[in-house]
Amino acid sequence: MKSDNHSWLEDTPENFILLGISDRPWLELPLFIILLVSYVLDLLGNIAIILVSQLDAQLQSPMYIFLSHLSFLDFCFTTTTVPQMLFNMGSSTKTISFGGCTAQYAMFHWLGCTECIVLVAMALDRYVAICEPLRYAIIMHRSLCQRLVAVAWVSGFGNSLVQVVLTVQLPLCGHRLLNNFFCEVPAIIKLSCADTTVNDVTLAVLVGLFVLVPLALILLSYGFIAHAVLRIQSSKGRRKAFGTCSSHLIVVSLFYLPAVYMYLQPPSSYSQEQGKFISLFYSIITPTLNPFIYTLRNKDMKGALRRLLERIWRICS
Repeated sequence: MKSDNHSWLEDTPENFILLGISDRPWLELPLFIILLVSYVLDLLGNIAIILVSQLDAQLQSPMYIFLSHLSFLDFCFTTTTVPQMLFNMGSSTKTISFGGCTAQYAMFHWLGCTECIVLVAMALDRYVAICEPLRYAIIMHRSLCQRLVAVAWVSGFGNSLVQVVLTVQLPLCGHRLLNNFFCEVPAIIKLSCADTTVNDVTLAVLVGLFVLVPLALILLSYGFIAHAVLRIQSSKGRRKAFGTCSSHLIVVSLFYLPAVYMYLQPPSSYSQEQGKFISLFYSIITPTLNPFIYTLRNKDMKGALRRLLERIWRICS
């Protein structure tokens, strides 16, 4: 057993080299600018939503409780990966330590799975608001919302813990070239020189549990919502009902479609070249777009942002 541990330590590299787009050096500067601008917009947009959701008295409904947690998740999601990517693009080494890599994919999967559950909670909120409007305040009380959010965070952490425990034990045989922009479990599994059947099966089961089941629940809730909305007599009422759901549907599509494609393909057909750009999309672009999707399509949020800016202006002047 002692020799096995010694062999495992010898096989474990001190750091990984994140290739990113090293084979296309002419793309590094444009991508660096895009990532930097996206990250700044992500920080500003998500912090603004968190502030107005906490400070504005008119935004204390369950929908905004979930939205503030979604914005915090998106803020953490990008902060987990983007600073490292920006640093590597401005450096010739492009490395990340073994511990840093482990922490990165642990946080990445924790936040990603937590977001899956939060999006389900938001779909439940829309279902109750449209299908059970008279009982909305009774069903969606604040303590229930807090429990749903707690379940999301705890279950996401549990998934991440299982993934980390299984992944760190994989022998890498000194392999340290990661064809990705950041550390992610499928890329690490692909790097291993041992049989990864247990890892592949566990990843597939957990993805089914945290991606397919939540997605099925969201689609089911929107099936009931569509049925209820189509029974509304006035076209104005139907537009208003669909309008309250459209932002959430767009966010769900942007988050789930790339994740389903990324994690539900067979390991044998996993393409690191495609995977790294898809993961770049749902880990950077989607969190950056979310605040604008919710703000531009929500009159209450726009009004709250305007009041916050006016308050800041009065303080500064």
